[in-house]
Amino acid sequence: FKVWQPVNNKQYETFSYLPALTTEQIAKQVDYVIRNGWTPCLEFADPSSSFVSNENTVRFRGASSNYYDNRYWTMWKLPMFGCTDASQVLKEIAACNAAFPESYSRLVAFDNNKQVQCMGFLVQRPKNATEYCPVDKRSV
Repeated sequence: FKVWQPVNNKQYETFSYLPALTTEQIAKQVDYVIRNGWTPCLEFADPSSSFVSNENTVRFRGASSNYYDNRYWTMWKLPMFGCTDASQVLKEIAACNAAFPESYSRLVAFDNNKQVQCMGFLVQRPKNATEYCPVDKRSV
């Protein structure tokens, strides 16, 4: 049996337990977003502000599940309303990552009928990121 590595092993959103998604895998997720009628949106954040912290969380004495103080990333352009093709999103992911190579980037999807975020996952982790463990080192 193995034990989860608690040091420098922070995770993000959906799929964070998996290795980084390939471009083809990201495209399939975008296709899923479009099929469901959701709106894709890209966000990015530098490593210092990408994780939830207790600094601005005052209502519940610390960060807690489903509590959204200090969880906002900068939006890359506007949400992609009317997006019909994964290649449109992949092009924007490439542009965002080129503009902010040392930032985390994530794709989120919004359901405009329910007015909620339905999905979110990383599409870029900075190359010099040290606050996570590769898949093969997440357990000891």
